[in-house]
Amino acid sequence: MKTPAVYIMANKRNGTLYTGVTSNLPQRVYLHREALVDGFSKRYGCKMLVYFEILGDMHNAIAREKQIKAGSRKKKLALIERDNPEWHDLYETIV
Repeated sequence: MKTPAVYIMANKRNGTLYTGVTSNLPQRVYLHREALVDGFSKRYGCKMLVYFEILGDMHNAIAREKQIKAGSRKKKLALIERDNPEWHDLYETIV
């Protein structure tokens, strides 16, 4: 079953951030954590799931991803801090 989601990965608290969209959040985060995805998140070690939103359909998820990516770093940090002030790795909450 597909569950559209937007998510933010980080390499450490207040570190490098990666924002993505997927239809299978547990699988996608696993790929990031194990560095099986070439690109930005692998290069910068973004292995902690620090924020995610489940959305109703992929069109909304893509629109939300674009909205988050268009925002400033300060806005992204505020989004994370609002729901996850301790910057816990949320992976265990989704598997």
